[in-house]
Amino acid sequence: MALHKLPHPRPPRPHAVISIPVTVSPRTGRIKLLLYAPPSYLAREAYQKHPVVVNFHGGGFTIGSAADDARFAHAVTTQTDALLVSVEYRLAPEYPFPTAVEDGVDAILYLIEHAHKLGIDPHNMAVNGFSAGGNLAFSVPLKLIELLSKAQAASNTQDSHGERNGVSCPTPYKIRAIMAWYPSLDFTSPRAIRKATNPRQDKELPTILTNLFDASYLLDYNRDNQSPYLSPAAAPANLLRGLPNNIVLFPCQWDGLAAEAYRFKERLECDAGKEVMFHVIPEARHGFDRAPNPFYSSAKRENLYRRACAELSSFFARD
Repeated sequence: MALHKLPHPRPPRPHAVISIPVTVSPRTGRIKLLLYAPPSYLAREAYQKHPVVVNFHGGGFTIGSAADDARFAHAVTTQTDALLVSVEYRLAPEYPFPTAVEDGVDAILYLIEHAHKLGIDPHNMAVNGFSAGGNLAFSVPLKLIELLSKAQAASNTQDSHGERNGVSCPTPYKIRAIMAWYPSLDFTSPRAIRKATNPRQDKELPTILTNLFDASYLLDYNRDNQSPYLSPAAAPANLLRGLPNNIVLFPCQWDGLAAEAYRFKERLECDAGKEVMFHVIPEARHGFDRAPNPFYSSAKRENLYRRACAELSSFFARD
C-alpha cells in the first residue's frame, strides 16, 4: 500500500495529528485523525471557516492506514479550499465489524463538536472513501443518522459500561456529498458471486486475500449480512433518504464490485431520490490508483482526482 507514495512529487505529510477518545464503540480506546490543510487554512483569520472532507482509507477493513490517501489529500488541499481529515479507524481482526463504522461516527462527531476550534465549517462537510473506505463513506453517515434519531427520541445517558445510549450533536451540521471509489457495498452476496461479475477475471484481487479480509472483518458476526452498516446497498429506502442528495461513485470497469455499485446507484436514484454521478473508470482494476511501480506516476489517477475535486468544490459552493 505504501509503494504508491514513492513516485515524485511525493505526497504531503499531515499538518496535524489529533488523537481522540472512542465514545460510540463498546471497544474502548483512541483513534487518530490526520489533518491535511490547504495553504489558505494555515494563513486564515480566526473567523474563517473551511469545508472539510472526511476520508476513510481502504484495505479490506484489515490493513492500511489513514496516510495511504495522502495523494488524494494533496489534490483536495491544492485544488479546493477544503481540509481533508483522514480517519485511522481500528482494524480487523482485532477490531471486527462494526468497530470501524463506530470509529467513523466518532470522527465525524468530533469534527462537528470542535468545528470552531479547528476552523471547520460544519455546514460544509463531505465524506470520501476508497474500497473498504467507500463502504464506510456510506455506512458511517447511515449509522450517524440512526444514533441521532435515537437521541431525539430519548435523553442522552450513559450505561454502567460507559456506552452512549444516545449521541448528542448540539452543533448543526450538513454533509453535502458522499464520494466513493471502487466501494464494497453489498455483503449479502458471496464473494465468489461478486467476483464472477468482473469481465476480466485476471484483474481480480487474489481470492486468498479477499477471503482473509472478509473473515477478519466478520469475525464472530453471525447475523444477517443485510445490516445497512455492513451492506449499505441493502439499507431500507427510508434510511437511504437521510443521506446527502449529492453522491459520486467511481467504480472500476475491471472489478467484481462494479456491478453492485451500479445496482446501488439505481436504488439511490429510484428509491431515495438522490442525484448520483456515476463515473466508471475504463480499463481499470480495483485500486488502480495505488500503482506499485515507484517510478510511475499515473496520469489517469491525477485526472480523476482533478475531476473529483472540481465536483467537491461545486458541492461546497452551493447554498
